[in-house]
Amino acid sequence: MSDYHDLPLGKHTDYPDQYDPGQMRPIARAQGRSSLLPARLSMVGSDLWNAYELSWLDANGKPQVACAQFEFPADSPNMVESKSFKLYLNSLNQARFESPERLRIILTEDLSRVAGARVKVELVLPEQWAEYFAVNSPQGESLDELPLLVLSEQPTAELIRSAGRNGEKRYFSNLFRSCCPVTGQPDWASVEIELKGELPEGESLLAYLTSFRQNNEFHEQCVERIFCDLSQQLSLESLTVYARYTRRGGLDINPLRSSFERARPFQRLARQ
Repeated sequence: MSDYHDLPLGKHTDYPDQYDPGQMRPIARAQGRSSLLPARLSMVGSDLWNAYELSWLDANGKPQVACAQFEFPADSPNMVESKSFKLYLNSLNQARFESPERLRIILTEDLSRVAGARVKVELVLPEQWAEYFAVNSPQGESLDELPLLVLSEQPTAELIRSAGRNGEKRYFSNLFRSCCPVTGQPDWASVEIELKGELPEGESLLAYLTSFRQNNEFHEQCVERIFCDLSQQLSLESLTVYARYTRRGGLDINPLRSSFERARPFQRLARQ
């Protein structure tokens, strides 16, 4: 396991009452990619974070609230550790900003500095919430009613078997669980897989996804492992893996990895 002992995860921390971008802790993406196959070299995408507990003061000291979406490019050198991100956002609660746009600029600057690449920031104001966060359903063929023919405690690419035919298909599962590599707490997600080329056997794909149940990796690392293992086991023309994790501490994380550049707007699921 990588050494994450300097992170605030799993530790008692005092919540800051003054604006403090120094609360954020970067995690080098290279730490989770060292064991992945060269398929990661063709992988593009982003991590979409939604913050549901954003608050600050206007120029007169009146409290303001919004939600926000942050898009971290997958080729940024660093991720941001989630608890430190929450501490940073809470440090804004007593800070004054002349407008939501000024806050958005500050967020963009601070997050881009930690990630080592340009982070896109969008504020979602209260009058936009109902439309922006309408509940959607996963798209594609559900794997969840298939029999689980193989039980595995850790994911291995060899669990994925070919169906012996080619096609273009989208699958999803709501049964995905992994564990935080620092605290061991469970992380829950719905996973969508869209591919073109050699199709996987559905039962084997379900066995593979459920094998992450005791796997200790961050959200982004799990999605990259899925992408690389599918690329290794199947002959594919294109592949996209998209996981939408449930919310923790007012944040949800939605990593998307694809073999080609694509825009995929966030659509909230019922558990988020």
